[in-house]
Amino acid sequence: MNYFLVLGMTAILGMGCNRQPAQSGTQATSQATPQAAQPPATPAPAPASTAPAAPTVKPVPAELPAVVARINGDAIGKSDLDQAIQSVEQRAGRKVPPERRDQVYRDVLDQLIGYKLLLQEAKVRNITIPELDIDASIEKMKKQFTNEEDFKKALTAEGMTLDQLRQDTREGMLVSKVLDSEMTGKTPPSDQDIAAFYEKSKDRFKEGETVHASHILIKAAQNADEATKKKAREQADALLAQIKGGADFAALAKQSSQDPGSAVRGGDLGFFGKGAMPPPFENAAFALNIGEMSGVVETPFGFHIIKVTEKKPARTVPLQEVSAQIKQYLIQQQREQQANALVGQLRAKGKVEILI
Repeated sequence: MNYFLVLGMTAILGMGCNRQPAQSGTQATSQATPQAAQPPATPAPAPASTAPAAPTVKPVPAELPAVVARINGDAIGKSDLDQAIQSVEQRAGRKVPPERRDQVYRDVLDQLIGYKLLLQEAKVRNITIPELDIDASIEKMKKQFTNEEDFKKALTAEGMTLDQLRQDTREGMLVSKVLDSEMTGKTPPSDQDIAAFYEKSKDRFKEGETVHASHILIKAAQNADEATKKKAREQADALLAQIKGGADFAALAKQSSQDPGSAVRGGDLGFFGKGAMPPPFENAAFALNIGEMSGVVETPFGFHIIKVTEKKPARTVPLQEVSAQIKQYLIQQQREQQANALVGQLRAKGKVEILI
């Protein structure tokens, strides 16, 4: 099952930072790895000034049944919900807090129900996806990687087979076609709409200082014993010595870094601002000058070697740089509204059984 409808659920976890949506396609991001924050230039809904009282949520049992819901007779299994929750946690960079478990599980299940209804609607409408289109989509994913081997490694890191990726791709394209048909005749955002959004939301486009860094990670869990941490530290020290001796940082990251999401890119984490990384990592990265490399830095995820390649000062991003993003954001809002309306119609006329 493709979980694109669940990607927005990370906000439910109450995460403020230290997270980033996983890379598109199959690029893996480690739960135990700091990831660059989404750029402030990407608009996001403003928080309400006064939060309403949280509604009472029906408790989710500690042990889930094999089937958690049936949608017009089609089952959503425990494994589907578990995988969706794992996807949300990976993108949030943390486990679901116990006090949020009931709300998160029920919201994610609601998203899966909506997704299942849209897949069923695709079948009703006799929508099909040519195999060549699926091939082209997967080839596009592969181009994000240096070679076929790196692509396969990323698939393995995600616990996914090529057949599963093809099925996910097919389902995502089916749902997209359903939603595309719902958008027929809708007027896209105008230049005036984009400019109005920018002026109204200018504070959202303020960027603090950012750095572009790469890293090499040797994992060591925060609760690991001293012997395990000592071994990981020694491995990181040895890698640092190799780099100081002339070894190429990017090549060594590809070979030895234990962050699968960035290792395939030579350790590249992209640009990130303050608050996006654990404090020890952030402090080290922002203290470096362009071209400098840190010593071994310990965080709750393990031991890092950090290299800074670029820096950008704080600024307000100009409209011309973000107009395309704003337009896409406004289109996505339209699309979500149409999706919600369609799912509501399908749910009202269908048979939805929630078994937890």
